[in-house]
Amino acid sequence: MPRPDTTGPPRLRRFFTTANGFAPFLGTLSMIMAMAIPSRATPPPTPRMTADDMGLIRWIHDRITAERSPVEAPMAGYEATVPRSGAKYRMVVIPGGTFTVGSPESEPDRRPDGGPRTSVTVDPFWMGVHEVTWDEYLPFQESVGERFRDGSPKNPRPDHQPVDLISSPTIPYTSMDFGMGLDGYPATSMTTHAALKYCQWLSAQTGRFYRLPTEAEWEYACRAGSTTAYSFGDDARQLNEYAWHYGNSDEGYGMPQYHKPGLKKPNGWGLHDMHGNMTEWVLDQYDPHGYARLGPKTPTPWVKPTGSEWGRVVRGGSWNDDPQDLRSAARRASNPRWIGQDPQLPKSRWYLTDATWVGFRLVRPRRVPSPEEMAFIWNCGRPEEAEKRLIAPGPADDK
Repeated sequence: MPRPDTTGPPRLRRFFTTANGFAPFLGTLSMIMAMAIPSRATPPPTPRMTADDMGLIRWIHDRITAERSPVEAPMAGYEATVPRSGAKYRMVVIPGGTFTVGSPESEPDRRPDGGPRTSVTVDPFWMGVHEVTWDEYLPFQESVGERFRDGSPKNPRPDHQPVDLISSPTIPYTSMDFGMGLDGYPATSMTTHAALKYCQWLSAQTGRFYRLPTEAEWEYACRAGSTTAYSFGDDARQLNEYAWHYGNSDEGYGMPQYHKPGLKKPNGWGLHDMHGNMTEWVLDQYDPHGYARLGPKTPTPWVKPTGSEWGRVVRGGSWNDDPQDLRSAARRASNPRWIGQDPQLPKSRWYLTDATWVGFRLVRPRRVPSPEEMAFIWNCGRPEEAEKRLIAPGPADDK
């Protein structure tokens, strides 16, 4: 059980400084810099928008394609900043390739949904070095202004920026870290819908397309070329070097809870906490026989969600799980018990009151999808939202 919150949640603060006396100098300096540093691309004009719909998504798509270099440059890892918060995050390159998803029947603690083993091809992509932290996520969760239950702004203003129109969480009834810590800790207790809308929120600010990984991408990145139960081998006794799990997550706290990311050894591709700490959302709908629907002919395949918002896959295990649940091939499906203590009626679409071990990690594919694909991906956490926003389908852009 997490520690009770006795001190109240810390809050991110933003300080603004005015320098009226230097205004003329700063204005001149800005003009000089603008002339000296040519822009790579001209961003699309900001139209007057009032809703999180296909018009907004097409604007985000246009911005992403406008800021993309016309020359296909080699992929490289990078560090970036969330514009609205100043929080930094790092992305590493995951090279494309073909691997075998799932675990062999001889693997200890294997469950039936660990197969059938299937050869899958994955396109190259960037992936977050660790899970999204509260420093990155909290400004999205605490977005300014009154919102309807679906997260849309109640009173959009003409001066609102496109990012302000993206559906975002309503005010939580309590601090969603549940006393485990905010500053520098991984964000938790969000639904898959909330995680995906954060990806849209970040994409609108940065001009880069972000989403959750597919289940195949996640396992491919976790394995980092390995074929063993864990990315580091088969010996679970080494797990303490690479992961926080139920057997060691009380270290420094007196009872099990999450830890700041990056404190354990990374896997072979430089990814921290792929085993343990937070179990991580992926895009796929859970299917106990789902691997049979994947195959080598379709790059980056995934089981697209339909119907219920539940039955979505999480991977990697958490600080609250035993070693067998941290295996590279271990899978778990979400279920309504994860919001059992939510006092709201109807239950929130944004928060998980009973899953304080669920988080997520960013992925940025090399291929920029079409606006229609973006709309489906960012809203597939709530199927009815995807249907509502996909109001103007058109040809896909596979550039």
